[in-house]
Amino acid sequence: MENGAAPTARPVIVAIDGPSGTGKSSTSKAVAAQLGLSYLDTGAQYRAITWWMVTNGIDLDDPTAIAAVAGKPEILSGTDPAGPTITVDGVDVSGPIRTQEVTSRVSAVSAVPEVRARITELQRSLATGAERGIVVEGRDIGTTVLPDADLKIFLTASPEARAARRSGELKGADVDATREALIKRDAADSSRKTSPLAKADDAVEVDTTLLTLAQVIECVVTLVEEKRAGK
Repeated sequence: MENGAAPTARPVIVAIDGPSGTGKSSTSKAVAAQLGLSYLDTGAQYRAITWWMVTNGIDLDDPTAIAAVAGKPEILSGTDPAGPTITVDGVDVSGPIRTQEVTSRVSAVSAVPEVRARITELQRSLATGAERGIVVEGRDIGTTVLPDADLKIFLTASPEARAARRSGELKGADVDATREALIKRDAADSSRKTSPLAKADDAVEVDTTLLTLAQVIECVVTLVEEKRAGK
C-alpha cells in the first residue's frame, strides 16, 4: 500500500434518517463532499415516482392503481454531492419534484408496499455499488434499506425549529401552516405499515434544534471519521 492510501479511508456506508426540516439534505451533502463520498437523497426518488404518477394521471387515492404501475418509470439518481441529479424516463425532474402538488401526495404514494420495494431495490443497488462509500439520507435507511450500514445517524429537531427552517427554504411560507404540514407528514410516515419513519436501535441521535448547520456537519463528519478509523 502506498503512503497516500491509508487504511483509514476504507469505504463506509452512512445512513442518515429523520423527519423533514432537521437539516438532513444539507448535512448529508456537505458531509459527503467533505469526505469524498457519494450521496443519495432517497426522498427525491419517492418524489420522482410520485411526480410520474401525477403527470400520468394515476389515481393516487387508489393504492392498487399505484401498485400496478410502480415498476414503469425509469428513475436514475446521480450521486455527486456537488450536483446530485434525478431523471425519470430521461427527463430532469429535480425542479418539478419539489412542487407543493408532489409534496402533498408523496406520503400516500410512498406508503404503497410495491413502490417501497421498487425504490428500496434502487437504493440498495446504488449504495452497495458506491466504490468510495456513500451517505444515504431518508426515513427508513437505517431500519429497512441498509440495516447493515456502517454508521446510522438519526437527526431530530423541535417542530418549531423544523418549521422555521422549512419556511425559510420555501421563501415566505407561513410558519404555522408549515409546522402543521410537517406534523401531519410525520404522522403519516411514522404510522405507515411498510417501513415507517423510525430510529434504528443502533443509530446515533443528533438533536439539531439548537445547532447551526456547520455544527451539525462537524458532528457528523467526526462520527464518520471515527467509524472509518475503526473506533
